[in-house]
Amino acid sequence: MERLWINATPSKTELDQLCINTIRFLSIDAVQKANSGHPGLPMGAAPMAYILWTRMMKYNPHNPEWFDRDRFILSAGHGSMLLYSLLYLTGYDLPLDQIKQFRQWGSATPGHPERDIRRGVEVTTGPLGQGFGNGVGEAIAEANLARRYNRPGHNIIDHYTYGIVSDGDLMEGTASETASLAGHLRLGKIIYLYDNNHVTLSAGSDITFSEDVHRRFEAYGWHTLDVEDGNDLAAIDDALQTARNITNKPSLILVRTHLGYGSPHKQDTFEAHGSPLGEEEVRLTKKNLGWPEEPQFYIPENALDIFRQAVDRGQQLEAEWNRKFAAYKQDFPDLGRELEKMMRGELPDGWDVKIPSFPADSKGIATRVASGRVMSAFAPMLPGLIGGSADLDPSTHTMLKEMGDFENPDLHAEDLQGSAGGGWTYAGRNIHFGVREHGMGSILNGIAAHGGLIPYGATFLIFSDYMRPPMRLASLMELGVVYVFTHDSIGLGEDGPTHQPVEQLANLRAVPRMVVIRPGDANEVAEAWKVAIAMRDRPVALVLSRQSLPVLDRGEYAPAQGLRQGAYILADPPGGNPDIILIASGSEVNLIVQARRQLEQMKFNVRLVSMPSWELFEAQPEEYQHHVLPPSIKMRLSVEAGSVQGWSRYVGDEGFALGVDRFGASAPGDVVMREYGFSVDNVVQKTLALVGKIQY
Repeated sequence: MERLWINATPSKTELDQLCINTIRFLSIDAVQKANSGHPGLPMGAAPMAYILWTRMMKYNPHNPEWFDRDRFILSAGHGSMLLYSLLYLTGYDLPLDQIKQFRQWGSATPGHPERDIRRGVEVTTGPLGQGFGNGVGEAIAEANLARRYNRPGHNIIDHYTYGIVSDGDLMEGTASETASLAGHLRLGKIIYLYDNNHVTLSAGSDITFSEDVHRRFEAYGWHTLDVEDGNDLAAIDDALQTARNITNKPSLILVRTHLGYGSPHKQDTFEAHGSPLGEEEVRLTKKNLGWPEEPQFYIPENALDIFRQAVDRGQQLEAEWNRKFAAYKQDFPDLGRELEKMMRGELPDGWDVKIPSFPADSKGIATRVASGRVMSAFAPMLPGLIGGSADLDPSTHTMLKEMGDFENPDLHAEDLQGSAGGGWTYAGRNIHFGVREHGMGSILNGIAAHGGLIPYGATFLIFSDYMRPPMRLASLMELGVVYVFTHDSIGLGEDGPTHQPVEQLANLRAVPRMVVIRPGDANEVAEAWKVAIAMRDRPVALVLSRQSLPVLDRGEYAPAQGLRQGAYILADPPGGNPDIILIASGSEVNLIVQARRQLEQMKFNVRLVSMPSWELFEAQPEEYQHHVLPPSIKMRLSVEAGSVQGWSRYVGDEGFALGVDRFGASAPGDVVMREYGFSVDNVVQKTLALVGKIQY
């Protein structure tokens, strides 16, 4: 039985144990009071967390946003009380009262960690595997900024990404995708502690997970280490020190822990995983580990003193860094100013001045191609922009020209010979994600959460389905990630229904805080990028066409700046007073433009509304919304080559939504569009049918 040292003077080893048990029982008591939560992980992982937070990590609890802090990610977010206990004990702005309100309404201690930098929570975790991938993104951001801005004698960007990961994290596919890329990139500043406790939520892990984790991660290119006893502090310390010295590989430390450590009846069982221990088992566990049964939330003073040393240590570390950064700015004033702006999340003055406008062109240009030209224009002016595609650069047009590739130069030594740096370096701003959409999404979140950079990722719209979990988390975390989705409808053609999106627009629009923009021509694309870059607190999905779309004559039609309001009046009948409103997004804007000409010949007064973004439109004052879509006008027809779900809010009960509510077909794009009713003649006929219905 372990002895509790309160009034006596403990040895260092005994004081370490006191601190570890403080983490354990603070976590146990919070879970028990809430009668909800996961006590087992904090009980087993407390020793390695203690070593990491008191001996290894660089952070300042009184300034959680210090840019050069080490990042810590609890990927096993179900063990959230481990993180909350550490944050309270080390002096972050997370009072004990909040610990006591674990999982309660309005508390700062939700059931799974939610990004809150002011309190020290770097990312939102809980959906397993996502935190693992976020850490890879954090490390990519650190490596990129360090390579671009550090100079000899001036290591301004120099920090690690630590994490605690679980069996569940390693089972999820996104961990495989991101681990593979991290090993390829040789991201040596990733150090993950694997809580190898052999238990999942429903059973022992042996019934589902018998792979050799060592060999798997070695095959990925990781450095792996073993700690056979999760309570062996010296072994944990040595493993972390060794991992820090491995600079050319990410490290995975496999720590054999015991879920629910100390519980007489529930240690090493799934019963300690997802449910409170129960009052009697809590009492027995405290007795077993020599902890007083009362009061709840007992914090020994000498243990708290050890943890709170992090405050002075962190302030000293940040003060030293501030001195280094001041010297850096003196020696490299231009770089210093640029980096300082990026760290604050500010956009450079005039970053968008070179974005082109596109002349009217009836033959047109695919909006994906227009997007590529826009990106090429502003990327040199926006040093924080970084990203890439899931092996689809030639199709998505998202390669940043002359910006280099983000790669470990050690992997391309031959390319570097005689090339003054070549194209392969951590300084490159084009990330090759490979065919890893899910992993790309979680990595982008990590880059955005790190700060200093504006990440984007690209793939076909249909494959946004592979990215839904990290995209949802980007919205939950309010991260300014930009997604470029091309091949936006059945109009992509011959690849057929496996590649033709139908329900994807509706899926994306269903995500709270996600801004979806589907531009109707090249000039709307230019405006869409301005919105996406300026919007730093919400993710933005740009949905672009494979096929060419006419560039509207903006002398005849309203300026594309109307996109910023989400929907705008593209054209009105002479003198106003429309009796029909045609609404469209994307490629279908041209359809309503042509249909209007025929309807005007039939003496109808037609208003055209381009509606590239529901979310931007909904953010406008009601007065503006009613100006664009007057409630008195009942004859409304929407045209969009996707699911009609949600369009009823804009066409009303008496209007009609022309869309696609079945899978596509393999044929040339114009044929598929025509056969599915996306032709000028059908738009006219649907409008006439609507007029007849409402007049009748």
